[in-house]
Amino acid sequence: MSVKTENPYTGELLDKYELESSAQVRNKIEQLRVAQKEWTRSLNQRLKALGMVKERMQSEAPELARLMTVEMGKPITQSEAELKKCVWIMDYILENVPTMLAPENVTTEGKKSYIRFDPLGTILLIEPWNFPAWQVVRAAFPALAAGNAIILKHASIVSGCSKRLEEIFGLNVFKSIIATGAVAMDAIKYVDGVALTGSTDTGAAVSQAAGRELKKVVMELGGSDPFIVLDRTNLREAIKNCAFARLQNNGQSCIAAKRFIVHKDAYDEFCEGMKREFSMVKIGDPTQHETFLGPLSSRDQKDTVVKQIEKLRSCAEVEEVGDELGGNFVRPTIAKTDALFEEEIFGPVAIIKRFTSSAEAVQLANETPFGLGASIWGDSDEAERLVPLLAAGMIFVNKIVASDPRLPFSGIKKSGIGCECSRYGLLEFTAKRTIWVN
Repeated sequence: MSVKTENPYTGELLDKYELESSAQVRNKIEQLRVAQKEWTRSLNQRLKALGMVKERMQSEAPELARLMTVEMGKPITQSEAELKKCVWIMDYILENVPTMLAPENVTTEGKKSYIRFDPLGTILLIEPWNFPAWQVVRAAFPALAAGNAIILKHASIVSGCSKRLEEIFGLNVFKSIIATGAVAMDAIKYVDGVALTGSTDTGAAVSQAAGRELKKVVMELGGSDPFIVLDRTNLREAIKNCAFARLQNNGQSCIAAKRFIVHKDAYDEFCEGMKREFSMVKIGDPTQHETFLGPLSSRDQKDTVVKQIEKLRSCAEVEEVGDELGGNFVRPTIAKTDALFEEEIFGPVAIIKRFTSSAEAVQLANETPFGLGASIWGDSDEAERLVPLLAAGMIFVNKIVASDPRLPFSGIKKSGIGCECSRYGLLEFTAKRTIWVN
């Protein structure tokens, strides 16, 4: 059996990849186990090897960026920016990992007491197609730096990116597999931890399988992030940022602003401003540098979003901006409603609601089962007063939600378990071992 990759813009068949069996995957895991024992011996040697990975990533970036664009439709400028971000987290880890992994001394009655941070072993990464490089690098690079080995199960539609990343890493402790979801689930039995970025339903299934084996998991799952406009204080900046906040990565980002919650006094101006910003977005060939909005990643993805738009028509005033382009394109869409719509829309669709009080804004922001990110626009002091009340793992004031290597990336509720990025993310796949010496 094989899987195909297709260009979502042209429909062109790009490549075919043979699926690997459970036995083949287990064999790769055994090879990784052997290699990991040597890999974990010397931090200095790991840093030297990982520094070479960074150099290869920089030199291969133009080719990889184009591959990302043709496999899943990401506009080329955003593919290039994604790879720069990959280099950023590599630099951050290379500079800081000796301090991050240093034993932590604790004063006790003993002669010496401290905490060691040792690798768990081999970690299975199950990663999505929407950020084909960043999602892999932000999970794999810190785990490798901590001394773990990595086996990558990437989304099938970016199988070319998966293989290319394996070549760029070029380490005997990093292997990729092309396999079905069932084979990946079976592999959980043989690894020491699982990191997944994906939908909440997939995360629940993987967590259940890992739980049966008592394996550590880190889950970065779905989101329906609120973009709260408190008043007119910073309205111009809020309008200026709304298009990127919603339409980045063709609207296919877990941390994209999906629900715009706007004070009644700013509501009409904000809606007009959003329509204006959406109408100025260049839509078309994602390989062209002037394009900001490309096609959705596949026909299935487009069909899902179109069905969600039709559901919204029954409870919202829906307006599509711009001309219909066909193919896998979905036009920027604005849905004004007072109704609850709990589904995460993974496409260029903005839901707008109005509120009259801060308490109502908080209630609307928290009304979905997700709790990934939130952004608040307005007076910064007033915004900070709402922070303890918002059910979100990441809250940005007068800035769109973004991942940053220096800060934990994590959600609450149905948006995730554990975190990535920062020292907290690096330590997720380590054993925190207590050492007491008399």
